[in-house]
Amino acid sequence: ENLPPMRDNDVKVQVRACALSWIDTKLLSEIKLEKELLPVGREISGVVLEVGRKVTFFQPDDEVVGILPLDSEESGLCEVTLVHEHYLVRKPEKVCWVEAAGTVRDGVRAYTALHYLSQVSPGKTVLVMDGASPFGTIAIQLAQHRGAKVISTAYSLEDKQYLERLRPPVARVIDVSNGKIDVAESCLEETGGLGVDIVLDAGVKLYRAEDESASSSQLLPHKHDIITLLGVGGHWITTEKNLQLDPPDSHSLYLKGATVSFLNDEIWNLSNIQQGKYLYILSTIRILEDIMEKLSSSIFRPQLDEPIPLYEAKVSMEIVQKNQARKRQVIQF
Repeated sequence: ENLPPMRDNDVKVQVRACALSWIDTKLLSEIKLEKELLPVGREISGVVLEVGRKVTFFQPDDEVVGILPLDSEESGLCEVTLVHEHYLVRKPEKVCWVEAAGTVRDGVRAYTALHYLSQVSPGKTVLVMDGASPFGTIAIQLAQHRGAKVISTAYSLEDKQYLERLRPPVARVIDVSNGKIDVAESCLEETGGLGVDIVLDAGVKLYRAEDESASSSQLLPHKHDIITLLGVGGHWITTEKNLQLDPPDSHSLYLKGATVSFLNDEIWNLSNIQQGKYLYILSTIRILEDIMEKLSSSIFRPQLDEPIPLYEAKVSMEIVQKNQARKRQVIQF
């Protein structure tokens, strides 16, 4: 209702769709961005209403999509919001508002994992844990587009059926829902004992079963399983921010010449905050444009829930923040 004055590089956007993503309050606290009230909804698509006098990329009536920065004072859950032009790219005409907003964040995560952290290429084997998740789906599709062979784990019968319907098909779907399937053994069997080149986990068990807290998911693989199934020169991309490797773990990785990288959703935003905008602008605009191109050409087919009206946003965000949403939640205006 009370937008701040437009700055020279601001773009005023009429929001048509806004995706909801989990807010990492601990990260915000660590980088001194924690506030009593946090803006919700950062992945937006919409129409340009007005541009600042130094804006060169856009003009009124352009259709755009983008991600609001970590330190944004604006929420994407507004009919109109102000965004710096460097956080936006043009939305292809063939891509709908909901798909654009609902794919952009998972696309950035997938590119970070498979392009910047591991350089996926033809002939490599990629294991995507929880492939039926919104991020897992996009990661599978990007890996396949780059010519890789993909193995994925399924956490339920419904997930297994979804993964088996994907086209092009994944090489193997490992159903871990009953806790009886050995992921490492299945991957080694699928690769002829050579192991997997790239692993994207969805969290890992850090301790033995009896040491795990009752709330921990029993479907997650143990860190030893991932180290076992990694091939020579393999890359383990982990979302486990508190990963602890013991000396025997490190020695196993050393013998294989394997690497461990951490997938931080906000890496480009942190680069922007800490090192200036140059790295952010060059890398993120290129990624966002590529994501939209792949969405337009149906290489990316996102895992989205039905569009949600604005009055249900609060309930949907509570579900997202509790990590209970199995499909990407997008608010449609």
